[in-house]
Amino acid sequence: MTRRDAGMNRADAAMADDPVPKPLGSLRGQLLRWLLIPLGILVAINAVSVYHNALDAADLAYDRSLLASTRALAERVSIVDGKVVADVPYVALDSFETDTLGRIYYKVTGVNGEFVSGYDDLPALPPNVPRSDIYPALVRFYHANYHGEPVRIAALYQPVYDDSMRGIALIQVGESLDARNDLSRKILFDTLWRQAALVLTAALLAWFAVRFVLLPLMRLRSDVEARGPTDLSDFDPALVHKELRPLVAAMNGYMARLQTLIAGQRRFIADASHQLRTPLTVLKTQAELALRENDPHMMREIVESIAKTTDSTVHLANRLLTLARAEHGAAEGEMIALLLNGIVRQVGLELAQAAVKKGIDLSLEAAGDAYVIGNALLLHELVANLVDNAIRYTPQGGKVTLRVHGGAEPVLEVEDTGIGIGALERERVFAPFYRTQPAQQTDASGAGLGLAIVRDIAVLHGVHITLSDTAHGPGLKAVVRFPAK
Repeated sequence: MTRRDAGMNRADAAMADDPVPKPLGSLRGQLLRWLLIPLGILVAINAVSVYHNALDAADLAYDRSLLASTRALAERVSIVDGKVVADVPYVALDSFETDTLGRIYYKVTGVNGEFVSGYDDLPALPPNVPRSDIYPALVRFYHANYHGEPVRIAALYQPVYDDSMRGIALIQVGESLDARNDLSRKILFDTLWRQAALVLTAALLAWFAVRFVLLPLMRLRSDVEARGPTDLSDFDPALVHKELRPLVAAMNGYMARLQTLIAGQRRFIADASHQLRTPLTVLKTQAELALRENDPHMMREIVESIAKTTDSTVHLANRLLTLARAEHGAAEGEMIALLLNGIVRQVGLELAQAAVKKGIDLSLEAAGDAYVIGNALLLHELVANLVDNAIRYTPQGGKVTLRVHGGAEPVLEVEDTGIGIGALERERVFAPFYRTQPAQQTDASGAGLGLAIVRDIAVLHGVHITLSDTAHGPGLKAVVRFPAK
């Protein structure tokens, strides 16, 4: 199994393990739900609070009216002939009922607990009922049932006295809860109606507000849909809200990367067609010559030329493909921790035969293990191109030295005793298909892509490369500095 197959299998397994994301619903709907549901909860809480506050206020008002009736009745209680009497005409009771809008029951108890007047079966004052602190009078309020009907009773202690005796009488006035219940229902319905109207109004305003706020996003969507397949121009971030501008900036950045990718593909196609046209034309010419040639010796020479041209074309095509992978970062595999010593040693073994043919001393010096983060295939190409160039442009009997330095920032050095590169051309040689005059004279079959591939791989890995003269005479030293892990 290749590294690519293994990577694809791991990716497929990861995708199989991850749950399929559910599609998101309407943005407008989500905004409205997040606005209206909390608003509805708050309105409901507020409605309950308002309702209870209104009931407390209504109870306070009715209790004050009930206390007024009790005081009015207490003023009619006096002592006559040593007995507590209550002069309560029916007209007074009618006026009490008119004032309170409910049925009135009363009971007057003498200083010795004797029944004086009113309804003798009116529920007595329960023990431990606290005195109301709202009023200065000695009054206590409590709820009771009277003949199956809930009533609210005010119990007022009233001092009575004359020349013969003195004491405290108890005046109880009860009121049915019909009026209070009617008022409670009215308060409840009025509160619910107002809160419902508030929620409906808020919903309409929120719907219009969300629709208005999302208009720039809808226009952006229309702009995206209206774009042609080749239109990769930037969208104007000023047309959307501040919070959406990072999204538009990301879209513009993505389209810029697409433009770079497309431009690279076009450049690759143009370069490949231009560079391959010449060797293919030569191959065709050589093949036509071979077809017309009858001399076996001459035909053999032509076939050998065809073989050399084919090798050169294959080498050029491989370099073009490697350059395309390096430019677009589309290499197989992934960024992992690698031992640079092993990569350099493997490249040295692969190119040792080419060095032996030219009598070149190819050596490796390693000062400690150097671990780097990168793509194994591309880093192999980087080292191979540097070493291949060193061997290619070093004369017979020369020397190529590979040095690896470990540490926090690993360094690779490729030093040769070849023709070197002039200081003014050391930046230009990294451009595709550029070759110095000495390089063309030394090796006419070169494609001028080796250092371009090295540059693109270095950019992908964040690697810094410098070219300089050697310290021991003619030649070139390439120094590759890897970033700290």
